[in-house]
Amino acid sequence: MAAGVRLIQKMSSTRTFARIAPHVVPAMDRAVHRLTRGKVLLSARMLPGVILTVRGARSGQPRTTPLACMPEHGSTGGGSTSWILIGSNFGRPGHPAWTANLLAHADDAVINWKGHDIAVRARLLEGAERAEVWQAALTFWPPYATYQARVEREIRLFRLERRDTP
Repeated sequence: MAAGVRLIQKMSSTRTFARIAPHVVPAMDRAVHRLTRGKVLLSARMLPGVILTVRGARSGQPRTTPLACMPEHGSTGGGSTSWILIGSNFGRPGHPAWTANLLAHADDAVINWKGHDIAVRARLLEGAERAEVWQAALTFWPPYATYQARVEREIRLFRLERRDTP
């Protein structure tokens, strides 16, 4: 692992990062993504990322959120067939708002993945399936363990799978 990645992982595990990052990282990602017409997502330079669009749980209005993701590849090879979203909220106490939106509108979400809009269906992972994916997430980005240790809630994990559009 590159020294730069280890440094970022160590820095992202701090409480200071948890206080600052939720205000800075998504705003930068949205701006750069918009300016490059979906071609660049700054945070994806460190971790793969998507732009999630899903209706708000209470408002019903479209909500767009840049998120790190863990792409999963199917047995057919090629591109991602599903994506794991981790509702870590940078190790802050409450669940991030986007997780409530996905719970309310699981069948009506869209991600922008590498500049392409993809209709997806979200599923909250539970039990043994969640435990298996959580272990993969810890290998993928070890700071998730620090985030979980910092909060009493169980961090929500979602699997997003492509859905056919009408």
